[in-house]
Amino acid sequence: MEGLRLIPGGAAPVEAVAADPVVFQRECVDAFVASWHARGFSPVTIDNDIGLLERTLTALGCPAWEVTSEDIDRVVGELAMAGRAASTRREYVQIFKGFHRFLQTRKAAEIEAAFGARLVCPVDEFNASRHVGDDSPAVAAPPTPERVSAFFEFLKTRIATARKYGPAARDYAMFRTLYHAGLRSEESALLEIPDVHFDRGPFGKLHVRFGKAAHMSGPRPRWVPMLDGLDVLLQWFLADVRPKFPNSPVLFADESGGALHRGTIRNRLRYLMELEGRPATERFSPHALRRACATHNYERGVDLVAIQQLLGHWTVSSTMRYVRPSATFIEDAYRRAVTSTLAELSGEDGTA
Repeated sequence: MEGLRLIPGGAAPVEAVAADPVVFQRECVDAFVASWHARGFSPVTIDNDIGLLERTLTALGCPAWEVTSEDIDRVVGELAMAGRAASTRREYVQIFKGFHRFLQTRKAAEIEAAFGARLVCPVDEFNASRHVGDDSPAVAAPPTPERVSAFFEFLKTRIATARKYGPAARDYAMFRTLYHAGLRSEESALLEIPDVHFDRGPFGKLHVRFGKAAHMSGPRPRWVPMLDGLDVLLQWFLADVRPKFPNSPVLFADESGGALHRGTIRNRLRYLMELEGRPATERFSPHALRRACATHNYERGVDLVAIQQLLGHWTVSSTMRYVRPSATFIEDAYRRAVTSTLAELSGEDGTA
């Protein structure tokens, strides 16, 4: 009688596995994507991650269960040679790591039975991208308050001269929302009109229903106050600008009424800054506006924990990476402290 053999990684397959590794991997990808739907990922996130996973698997050039550490090194190296940002290289590694973990949990027995491969993740301490890279918030300084104000003034002036009033006014409101509320591009793209609550709290709040959480863990909603006059701006936008677009629940809609893609938001910002005509050194990304929100609020005395909650970070340490005070931060803080002390002393003298 032939002995039994234990196959680790799950129950034996109920159905026959496709002999073609390409076909089987396609089935695994479909199952992986189905798990995203089950966990409540937003449609935009799913579309983006599907594209990223497919690009990663194509670059690796072999089934995921055959990928080696050298293959990961090669792909990351090719991305670096092509000038891709550290954050992009990290996304390639992370999406593959998540897919491989899914295969280990759900498909290990089938893969070993069909292809004789045991799943060992090829991402190790030597090729796992560090979270802090050359383009990390810890290195790159966000735009100054003066630079942000100048850009918004350009957008405001452009509304009167743009060929299409609606898109120009939408861009102005959207990028100011990114800055004042500290939102990610995708978070702003997924905002809907019912998410704007003018009667919630002293300033009104945005319900960010699809806030980013830990990698592959689903959305993490939060409430964000509309600070610095953002409530007044969005009241104007909803009354005067949003009706220029097709009827849909999307807050910052495209000209068909659909949600803007985060890549579209990034490209739109790049286009607008080219129109503005500033030097390349003064241009910034949508995420830089989020870091500017953190930094500028910190510089004017907002508590770090409050900024953490505003941005939706899990820990204060994550928020600290976004805070990059100006070169004169210490001097400015000293002047504010001295001025405050002198004002208090003058008040005491006056009442004596």
